[in-house]
Amino acid sequence: MRGHLLSRGFPAYPRVLHRQHRISQPQVFPSFTAIRYNSSSSSQSTSSSQPDSAKSGASSQAAPGFWTSSKALLLSALAAGVGYAYAASNQPSQLQSSKQPQYGSLNDFDKAIAELRKELGDEAISTDEEDLQRHGYSEWSSVNAERLPVAIAYPTCTDDVVKIAKVCHKYKMPMVPYSGGSSLEANFSAPYGGMTIDFAAMNKILELHEDDLDIVVQPSIQWMDLNEKIKDTGLFFPVDPGPSAMIGGMIGTNCSGTNAVRYGTMKDWVINLTVVLADGRVMKTRKRPRKTSAGYNLTGMFVGSEGTLGIVTEATLKLAPLPEQTRVGVVSFPTIRDAASTAMQLIRKGIHVQCMEILDDVQMDVINRAGGTGRSWEKLPTLFFKFSGTVAGVADSINLTRELAKKNNASTFEFAKDEKEAHDLWSARKQSLWSMMALRKEGSEVWSTDVAVPVSRLPDIIEISKKELDDLGMFASILGHIGDGNFHSSIMYDPKNPEERARVEKVVHDMVDRALEMEGSCTGEHGVGLGKKSSLKKELGPTTLDVMRSIKKSLDPHWLLNPGKIFDYESQA
Repeated sequence: MRGHLLSRGFPAYPRVLHRQHRISQPQVFPSFTAIRYNSSSSSQSTSSSQPDSAKSGASSQAAPGFWTSSKALLLSALAAGVGYAYAASNQPSQLQSSKQPQYGSLNDFDKAIAELRKELGDEAISTDEEDLQRHGYSEWSSVNAERLPVAIAYPTCTDDVVKIAKVCHKYKMPMVPYSGGSSLEANFSAPYGGMTIDFAAMNKILELHEDDLDIVVQPSIQWMDLNEKIKDTGLFFPVDPGPSAMIGGMIGTNCSGTNAVRYGTMKDWVINLTVVLADGRVMKTRKRPRKTSAGYNLTGMFVGSEGTLGIVTEATLKLAPLPEQTRVGVVSFPTIRDAASTAMQLIRKGIHVQCMEILDDVQMDVINRAGGTGRSWEKLPTLFFKFSGTVAGVADSINLTRELAKKNNASTFEFAKDEKEAHDLWSARKQSLWSMMALRKEGSEVWSTDVAVPVSRLPDIIEISKKELDDLGMFASILGHIGDGNFHSSIMYDPKNPEERARVEKVVHDMVDRALEMEGSCTGEHGVGLGKKSSLKKELGPTTLDVMRSIKKSLDPHWLLNPGKIFDYESQA
């Protein structure tokens, strides 16, 4: 049942107190975390510069199990009140500062919720405690914000989103798009509170143009569900990240998946977008032809923007013909460098593969322990291949790949015997992170991150990273889309052990810095979110980020759309 927290006397900005997090967004005052207000307008703003080491007080020292949700929310209210008094008396210059966006007061947000309930219906706006938690915290994410959203909106169409945006704009209420919730860098968290817009009810195919090989969809349709619904057309949508991913989130992070080596990433498959801007205006980024040179590439600007520029409500996507034949092969190697070298050489020779994935010995052990493939695999660094195309083309690619693998000390080269075995085998690869999560001990977490480098540097960075992960002495692995220079690491650790967490952080940050030194990227497909803002600054530099900020400020001058993601607000002199 969706209740109204505000009417029950709870604060509008509850904190998540029952878990420790690796990022701290609110302004930190002595012995508690508080919300900072503008003394003249009662508008809220926050500081995202405080490290975890600054956190102290009851939230981190209480005995396990003490904090019920209600107690946590009540303490948050008290902390906010005391924080207001402290800030008003001791930091007047900061309170009057224009260096942070100024949001509406708690009373303003209560009015916004009431207006939206009147316009959209009571069931369209939720302030249920569990709903807020589910939309503000993710066990999949490497980082989490310490606040939850104020409310969750459930639109059913673009017009609903327009109404939500206009009301939120009127009351200066942050808006956070939510589509699936499987992102890994806190891309949908709410560090400034506000309204989370969940597109769960917008999951339909709106138009299918078989002759033009394109389709119009809403943001919360899953890519696997999309392909299932159009399978009889002989077409498919080839971008294939995690099984639970939805189109809206895939657009937001410019994700890719196992097919990227042949079909590219999300940006290559989006024709146009319907976008609701921060003030409620609706725009279409372009028309429907595959080719155009009419003005700026606004479609490309919104893909990968993580909802910071506009709210995507419809997307026209390209489709591809289903290949005549698909074969799945598995090749084991004595070392991770042998596997990475094979991948690099295969790409350099132009051998056609649909997918090329690398899993180290730890990940192969995860597959064995999780089951589901009907057999046990050697615990060695392994390449997974998917070959597709004409029968003759597939046979040629297989022969060339087999020869190349042998030259790089491949120990085995096996193929799925039938379609079921191929499906089971590829599903094991697709479920690798989820399988690892299922093997967690109680209280442990998995830190998953990704980087991308030029293909020629793959053997070097993977070999070094693998050694550092092994030296941790933890359950840590390497896997990923090696065909396009993108790989992932997953580390299982105890978040309550400061020494262990510090060691994991160092390995991850060293991996990212190493990728940047090799002219690579801090993220190949996970996006920046909250977790990689400092790395993005290293990667692109202040001038590039200033250009990005200028674009955001022109579209979203009040900084209402998914604030705190990709980069922080900075005033320009």
